[in-house]
Amino acid sequence: MALPAAEAATAMDSAVRATLPNGLRVVIVPDRLAPVVQTQVIYLAGSAAAPDGFPGTAHALEHMMFNGARQLGRDQLSTLSARIGNNNNAFTTEDTTQFYFQAPAQNLDLLLHLEADRMRGALLSEADWDHERGAIEQEVSRDLSSPIERYLVQQNAILFAGTPYEHDALGTRPSFEKTDAHLLRRFYDAWYQPNNAILLIVGDVDPQSTLARVKEQFGSLPGHPLPPAPTVKLRPFQAQTIHLDSDLGAGFLTIAFQMPGARDPDYATAQILADALGSQRGALFALVPQGKALQTEFDYSACAQAGSGVALAAFPKGQDPKALLASVRAVLADIRAHGVPSALVDAARRKEIANLEFNADSITDLTESWATAMSLNGLDSPAGLVQAFQRVTPEQVNALAARLLDPDHALTGILTPTDSPNPAAMQGKAAENFITPPNHPVQLPEWAQKEISALNLPPATTLPTAYTLPNGLHILVQPEHVSHTVKLFGLIRHNDDLQQPKGKEGVARLTSQLFLFGSKTRDRLTLAADLDALAAEAAAGPSFSMSSLTPAFDRTLSILADNELHPAFPAQAFAVLQHQTVSELPGVLQSPGYRFQRASLHALNQPTDPSLREVSPQSVSGATLADVQDYYRHTYRPDLTTIVVVGDIAPEQARDAIAREFGGWKAEGPKPVVDLPQRPLSKSAAITVPDGGRLQDEVYLLENVGSGIGNPDRYALAVGNEILGSGFASRLMQDLRVRTGYAYSAESAFEWSRQRGAFLMAFGADPNKVHLARTAAIGELKTMQSQPVSADELASAKASMLRGMPMSRASFDDLAGLYLSYVNLGLPLDEQDRKARAIFAMTPDAVSKAYRQWVRPQDLSQIVRGPTPG
Repeated sequence: MALPAAEAATAMDSAVRATLPNGLRVVIVPDRLAPVVQTQVIYLAGSAAAPDGFPGTAHALEHMMFNGARQLGRDQLSTLSARIGNNNNAFTTEDTTQFYFQAPAQNLDLLLHLEADRMRGALLSEADWDHERGAIEQEVSRDLSSPIERYLVQQNAILFAGTPYEHDALGTRPSFEKTDAHLLRRFYDAWYQPNNAILLIVGDVDPQSTLARVKEQFGSLPGHPLPPAPTVKLRPFQAQTIHLDSDLGAGFLTIAFQMPGARDPDYATAQILADALGSQRGALFALVPQGKALQTEFDYSACAQAGSGVALAAFPKGQDPKALLASVRAVLADIRAHGVPSALVDAARRKEIANLEFNADSITDLTESWATAMSLNGLDSPAGLVQAFQRVTPEQVNALAARLLDPDHALTGILTPTDSPNPAAMQGKAAENFITPPNHPVQLPEWAQKEISALNLPPATTLPTAYTLPNGLHILVQPEHVSHTVKLFGLIRHNDDLQQPKGKEGVARLTSQLFLFGSKTRDRLTLAADLDALAAEAAAGPSFSMSSLTPAFDRTLSILADNELHPAFPAQAFAVLQHQTVSELPGVLQSPGYRFQRASLHALNQPTDPSLREVSPQSVSGATLADVQDYYRHTYRPDLTTIVVVGDIAPEQARDAIAREFGGWKAEGPKPVVDLPQRPLSKSAAITVPDGGRLQDEVYLLENVGSGIGNPDRYALAVGNEILGSGFASRLMQDLRVRTGYAYSAESAFEWSRQRGAFLMAFGADPNKVHLARTAAIGELKTMQSQPVSADELASAKASMLRGMPMSRASFDDLAGLYLSYVNLGLPLDEQDRKARAIFAMTPDAVSKAYRQWVRPQDLSQIVRGPTPG
């Protein structure tokens, strides 16, 4: 079943929309999930609007918007960001440039003030651009180290040749080298106008009073005539193939097609077609259980005026991809000739409509839903998409498939794992790093200082209702009525390193993967069909979950419980998975990324530590279906399981439904040990993992800590870490990036389990600067131990951590994740409140004392992955 269109639209009716006299469109969407607000300013100009010969201009201006405006300079903006939780960023697409802040709802005025300031008051000085150019060029070099990113650049150039979309939004180093502040100012004055912008405000706000505050901040900004918008008219291209090397453990092949844009009348039809092509009930996915592919998917990416559709399949390293390529082409050819089953069209339509309701489960997702609908789809609200999806018919989907999936106009990409000395490193895009931290005390304007001067404890958390069934299963239920949806998350406490039979490493992985193949009463396709009928999702395994519309909760839970408690574990599927795993593992074990992580484990642990057990082709080959069944029987137990339910449901209703479905689950044998024991303190070591495809070295400095999560100083260590290496204003960023330029990014972290802890500092640096960066990082660590942190640093860390706490509860997923992490660590459910009180009372001496007690600079091991010779 699906949420009726009228009901889905009702969930959006509380939004307030207005257009100011200057043309600024304002949308305010109340959401009471958490005392949090998110703003997003969308400028309707992206890379497609760049001047000829200057691709990346929009991206460059995006960076410069963090370098200060008339009322808030760069350092002031950085300081304010830290004091309100440090949750902000921006991104550039082909059509838009979007800036977001998330903060406690009480700081909305501050967000409005700073966004109004930089809407027309950005400084854009030549000196700032000279400073920022180096950072953005490092970003380009980093991202273009990835074959996937390079493939996307080439894909756009071919699919969108001769149009403003042919250049990737990232930009190029040659373009940035010839860019100057005057060019950026012209682009800014042309496009960054209130009549070319949308302001979204989503969260715990009163719409009418918020609108009055928006008018006060933005109403005086004048509108301005806009240049003609760029137009995109695609032209056909001839079939061709791109070949790239990678150093991942598996290979990928892709087949890409031109697709409609988000404002095209066929957009909704194209989205339904893409969903049907990627369905687990579809012929493309069937290549996985048939043993022909390690994974498959179909991705549809739509810009405003054009889009792309990409079929993807993965294959083991060393395997010739020709057979798999032929299989994928055959699937697409059959769909083009005969269409997709109408049942898949119906299921995709239901899910797309339901997804619009699920977006309200997260303040961030709800914001993005509105942003996409308005800026890309050209609609007044996401409700317009409900109507568009409802109108899609199987006949329209099949006609579009016949027109678009033309092999004569397909772009094939083959990314092959290689052992050559210089493979291109396969790294995904990292988060951008905009706000350069100040390296001196910052004086804020009076209006800004007033906003953040009073630091209080965050509101006390509302704890879930807790139950324990007779079989030992724990249930936590937190009602949240911001949408007509319910989410459930389950966790079985287990430890593969302690519970897998010796010599059978990999049994846990095989067991988890076999849940895909259904239960004793529902085979794989029936399981997927039953979920599709409810517009629901469910996944069984050691961590299980489900998402359902409110009326479908009981039926979705029944399907999940059937899969979790009565898995089929078919012999044929076991044989296929075992073969795939054995084929895939050699490439994974040889990959630099895997070897880098293994080197880190070896640095932290003794040679006989259980955490060093390794899955190998031999151990997987030696496993049997009986081993899987035995592992399931002894590891999957109710007395080690916690289920968290968040959403539109009463606690008693959730408890009764779970008791009905899971109450008969029984544990066999004594409760197993699932926590790794304490370990000896690690000693200094140096390990290098060669990776010739990287442009920089990735460096870990790490050691274990002589305590688990019960460490009496863990809150002091957390506050110290906020100062040392968390966020833009940290000491590591100031020293390694701002003052010396040794690294583009640097961070530190403590990681905890019940019995163990570890400390890590990480940075990326050119090989000839690694030693300098290491010396600087360790120097900062020793200073943390020898000198109390300053009052200003401590105040900033407290503000960032305390004001950031409500944001960790701003989605159903985050809420459930918090509770499950507390259960897994053995912490009380009010841990966040306890942590808040400890942070609020923290002193400088407590921080330095904790670092002296628990951190050993002389024992840090150095693990390097990069072009440095091994």
